[in-house]
Amino acid sequence: MAQVQYAGTGRRKTSVARVRIVPGEGKVVINNRPLTEYFGKKTLEMIVKQPLVLTNTEGRFDVLAKVMGGGITGQAGAVRLGIARALLKADAGLRPLLKRAGFLTRDPRMKERKKYGLKGARRAPQFSKR
Repeated sequence: MAQVQYAGTGRRKTSVARVRIVPGEGKVVINNRPLTEYFGKKTLEMIVKQPLVLTNTEGRFDVLAKVMGGGITGQAGAVRLGIARALLKADAGLRPLLKRAGFLTRDPRMKERKKYGLKGARRAPQFSKR
């Protein structure tokens, strides 16, 4: 018999996370590595677990995530959004709680593209009188 699992996709900056939650005892595995090993910082671990802590489902589900692209902060944000979307599929009654906390909103902030004639997105070249 197939095991019940719920999937969610999260994106942040250039990071993309494919997240599955399955009934279990609360293990979080990202790219086949435990959460504490993958994200070295406690703040990033806290960001990833926020939807689970908010909905009191921390010990009910195991989280399996594949994440690629971007840096570790963007990846943590992408995993958080993926977990929130997967929890929503598991229990639609959690929607008001997750929505109020802002976990269902995709953060639209991206790096601004470089413009021609400038050194970066907005940085002007050095002024020269002659």
